[in-house]
Amino acid sequence: MKRPKLLASALILGTCVASAQPAAAQASLIPAIEAGHTLLTVTAEGSSTRTPDMAAYSAGVTTQGTTASEALSANSTQMNRVIAALKQAGIADRDIQTSNLNLNPVYSQPKRLPDGSDVEGPQRIVGYQANNTVSVRQRKLDEMGKVIDALVQAGANQVNGPDFTLAEPAAARDEARVKALKDARARADLYAKAAGLRVVRILSISESGGYAPQPIMVTAMRKGAMDFAAAPAPVAAGELEMNVNVTAQFELAP
Repeated sequence: MKRPKLLASALILGTCVASAQPAAAQASLIPAIEAGHTLLTVTAEGSSTRTPDMAAYSAGVTTQGTTASEALSANSTQMNRVIAALKQAGIADRDIQTSNLNLNPVYSQPKRLPDGSDVEGPQRIVGYQANNTVSVRQRKLDEMGKVIDALVQAGANQVNGPDFTLAEPAAARDEARVKALKDARARADLYAKAAGLRVVRILSISESGGYAPQPIMVTAMRKGAMDFAAAPAPVAAGELEMNVNVTAQFELAP
């Protein structure tokens, strides 16, 4: 017999809290309900799962030279080969976009004394480092491993990603919305019945949410421990979960 009392307290909690606010703020936050009725706020989550059909990742080239022009020239030559490899692999122009281009000086390391302490003095510029990165959208996921291999062979020494997505997410999002609202309404009916009330109407609906992909990271270095000459880089697309959180306000009456 104690639980209905707790439930009734929860149902009127929103009204109790709002009464401590200024009248103007209270009126803007709480929808108008008839006298003697109760305001119930319910938050519910709906989800839908899909197999991703598109991925985004980045490919870049980092080069160094004794002068700025030397580092940039070498970078441009190498990056042109990378972009050509992408196009040859079937990646459309609209799916290749420069996302980062920078040129920075490389400073000398401080000299150390026999006791391990650094020798004070100004650092010298001993060279320059250029970096150019493109963002890539991969629409044929079964070819992604081969494309990454082609990038590395063409001179890319930085490959990061992927971020799996849906090319057309509307249907999955709508499915999650319907599930969330159905759950919110079912819980409103449950609370109303437990409190000896009934649901009169829905006063407001708001939502938030997005993708919840399984975390997957593929990082490639052309020079290092990873060798892509033997077999294509393995890439597992996994599954995407679309989550939508719905907050709905209901008017309850005896």
